[in-house]
Amino acid sequence: MRVISLLLLALVSGSLQGCFPVVATGVGTGVMMAQDRRTSGAYVEDQSIEIKAIERIGKQFKGNVHLNVTSFNRNVLISGEAPSETAKAEIGRIVSGIENVRGVNNELAISGTSSLTSRSSDSLITSDIKLRFVNDKRFSADHVKVVTENGSVFLMGIVKHAEADAAAGIASTVGGVQRVVKLFEYLD
Repeated sequence: MRVISLLLLALVSGSLQGCFPVVATGVGTGVMMAQDRRTSGAYVEDQSIEIKAIERIGKQFKGNVHLNVTSFNRNVLISGEAPSETAKAEIGRIVSGIENVRGVNNELAISGTSSLTSRSSDSLITSDIKLRFVNDKRFSADHVKVVTENGSVFLMGIVKHAEADAAAGIASTVGGVQRVVKLFEYLD
């Protein structure tokens, strides 16, 4: 029974990929952290920032916005849709006020919430880009985080300039991509 429960949890967690972070423990997380250029403390802090942001925004806006919060090395990307400039600015203030946040890129669009079709298309774009990253040998796919929202691709990570240019070049060739935004920290 416990195995079935764990399998069900894994399936449900996978389907909620863009909604909120799932805190995982064990060997898989250790492997992911070992390949990441962030310190283990920054990795854990990023998960904490994402959880706090979603909770605080959810309390204030109670489902009136569609957004994703992605933290990488304590730099936060907010993507999705907000109903007004006022709501967008308030969400930015909420995230900026979270302890240990170094910077905020507020990329919320002022519009109604995106459709399931649009979100599915974004997921396919992200998957295609990640697959192309794995097949490209100019950089490690583990060093670049990909977030797609309404055809805009946001790239985050700690990379060298050549790696950033290669990642952006690959992302820009994927069908459905409207623009590519580099939000990298550079090693060189």
